[in-house]
Amino acid sequence: MNSVLGTFLAILFAISSAAGRPTNEVKSIHEQTVKDTSKEIAAYSNIAMDIINLAVNGNAQNRSYNRLAEFVDSIGNRISGSGNLDQAIKYMYSALKENGLENVHLEPVKVPHWVRGQESAVMLEPRNHTIAILGLGSSVGTPPEGITAEVLVVQSFDELHQRAQEAKGKIVVFNEQFVSYGETVKYREFGASEAAKVGAVASLIRSVTPFSINSPHTGQQDYQADVIKIPAACITIEDAEMMARMARRNIRIVLHLMMGAQTYPDALSYNTVAEIVGSQFPKQVSVIPIQELNSSSHV
Repeated sequence: MNSVLGTFLAILFAISSAAGRPTNEVKSIHEQTVKDTSKEIAAYSNIAMDIINLAVNGNAQNRSYNRLAEFVDSIGNRISGSGNLDQAIKYMYSALKENGLENVHLEPVKVPHWVRGQESAVMLEPRNHTIAILGLGSSVGTPPEGITAEVLVVQSFDELHQRAQEAKGKIVVFNEQFVSYGETVKYREFGASEAAKVGAVASLIRSVTPFSINSPHTGQQDYQADVIKIPAACITIEDAEMMARMARRNIRIVLHLMMGAQTYPDALSYNTVAEIVGSQFPKQVSVIPIQELNSSSHV
């Protein structure tokens, strides 16, 4: 482990040292670093195979799956600031202690506390149809009576800006096509603020996923500073495509949206920390961050 870490640092040093050098020299340094790293990795192949065989065929077979299943079955969703997350932290703390890890402890930290609340969306025109939605993390809610407005369907931010005059007072539906998660997630993150800039009253985002079984896929969104905050939720691929087809036929679409989302002051939570003390170099430390014990409120 310490040797691998040293190799990683050597790579960083080689990259920084190569800055400003001729292209051929940089290429030579890169090729040598790749060779050295490949050789270093190959030296651990037997150890890696032992671990793989233990997990796939040995005593640890299915252990990770069974532990994860027990964890999620017992606790459920674990959104930041919730009681379920508190239970998850206690569960993990006890599990780490029981499994013999050293220096297991909790470090207090303040975390966001957002509550989804009751939510619904119904198509009123051209026909009555219930729209499956999930509010996006940190979204504001609607007024208690909800929002009733006509829909503007767009495929991209560029189309939204081109049709800005049509967006005022409407619910903008983003029917963006999935390219990759990294490329497409920008609509979930910034769709509400982009829609608000052109006067929209709410934003609905086609779920950022390539597949759907009429299931909305939620996640976090971010409001831009100095832009009015409007409600934001995700909808299914099926409903986004349906409204896009209606829009292409110039059919008027009207939705009623109700979201009870609220943001409360930051809540007290904890980072869970544990150590595996090295047998050969117990004083040396390699930090491995394992993140997100929390989850969405509908996982």
